[in-house]
Amino acid sequence: MHLVNNGDRTWASPAAAGPVGARVRLPASKSITNRALVLAALGDGPAVIGNPLRARDTTLAADALRALGSEITESRTGWLIAPGQPAPGSAVSVDVGNAGTVMRFVPALAALTSAVVFFDGDERIRLRPIGPVLEALRQLGAEIEDGGRAAVPFTVHGRGAVRGGTVVLDASGSSQLVSGLLLAAPRFDEGIEVRHEGPPVPSAPHIAMTVRMLRAAGASVEELGSGAGGRPDAWRVRPGRLALGSVTVEPDLSNAGPFLAAALVTGGTITIPDWPRDSLQAAGPILDVLGQMGARCSVGPDGLTISGTGRIHGVTADLRDVNELAPVLTAAATMADSPSVFTGLAHTRTHETDRLAAMAKEINALGGDITELPDGLRISPRPLRAGASAEPFGTYDDHRMVMAAAVLGLAVPGLRVAGADTVAKTFPDFMDVWAVLVRGDDPPEPPATGGTHPPGPPL
Repeated sequence: MHLVNNGDRTWASPAAAGPVGARVRLPASKSITNRALVLAALGDGPAVIGNPLRARDTTLAADALRALGSEITESRTGWLIAPGQPAPGSAVSVDVGNAGTVMRFVPALAALTSAVVFFDGDERIRLRPIGPVLEALRQLGAEIEDGGRAAVPFTVHGRGAVRGGTVVLDASGSSQLVSGLLLAAPRFDEGIEVRHEGPPVPSAPHIAMTVRMLRAAGASVEELGSGAGGRPDAWRVRPGRLALGSVTVEPDLSNAGPFLAAALVTGGTITIPDWPRDSLQAAGPILDVLGQMGARCSVGPDGLTISGTGRIHGVTADLRDVNELAPVLTAAATMADSPSVFTGLAHTRTHETDRLAAMAKEINALGGDITELPDGLRISPRPLRAGASAEPFGTYDDHRMVMAAAVLGLAVPGLRVAGADTVAKTFPDFMDVWAVLVRGDDPPEPPATGGTHPPGPPL
């Protein structure tokens, strides 16, 4: 796949002079925030989302729901959502940017309106999988026009209702293809039964997140079948009311990745307050793979504390469930004491960029030895140096590539990173927090605009 770098905006990724040590407060989860927004917009009354993520992907989601008639009032502590509908027969536009959750979650909501809703976004989003959702919605009674592209741009001609029923799809390209149907299903006349047929679904914990959040909002959801690893491969949602109520979003554990890797790479210690003991996210698999690579992890009253031992071990690991961490784990693996093989990642070729090709190209340009596999990467550790390439490290408008570059920069002095501001997709203050981490200071508390926890149960 041809990769095009993203301009000459560069960030000098700071090198670590020694073991890092800090308490790092993470922004809220994007995955939970955007699911909560959709459930709130489908509810029978107002809902409050406390501690939402305020970043590009969630702004796109909020703006999409505003276009579809919901009112969203932002305050210091969170968002108040009042469900609504656009005027019957009106024409509205939704910008999905490069946000997979917006592209895959919002079309079902559009089909429930009586408006004509046009979807478009960034150039890259046109290459990301959406066809199975569009075809499933057609089978369920929605009218969608996409010119045969099965991709953005497309138009949903809302009829005010969706019949619902049973659909079969291949969700091996993204777990969001399933979640995008389940979230709106309580509002379908007949509900829905979704069956997956194909290779294993990646990021299965994200479907489990969707199911838990639907149930918490009052939906009746059954997990059926037994797919790979004994996990469900079919889901049934019955028609009914939704009431999100007042919820609080937990920290984004995927965004913890580079900070946890920093402890591993430098032999330092990082504490992340408010690490959830019962997380909606894949907390266990995240800590498991870091432990295999040599980190010591403990969860206590102060949150999660992770320490490096001064050695990084090469591992063979299936990262299907924690694929968002693959770029930073690949960066750490370049400094290991033996080779690593990461698999379960074929679907990441259609994320914000082709992450497998991008990581191999950029690290090999630094003198590394990474081989692309059909569904992953083989990493053979070699000394890296920024002077090996005249070009800055390319990030291809992918926030996870920026985070991987930051981890590499800890041990590769002089590393310059192109287009680092794309990290604002999910972590607007990342570079500031990272700089404080490398200096050895405790990063400050989140700013007031980041939200604090209001009364209400955590999601």
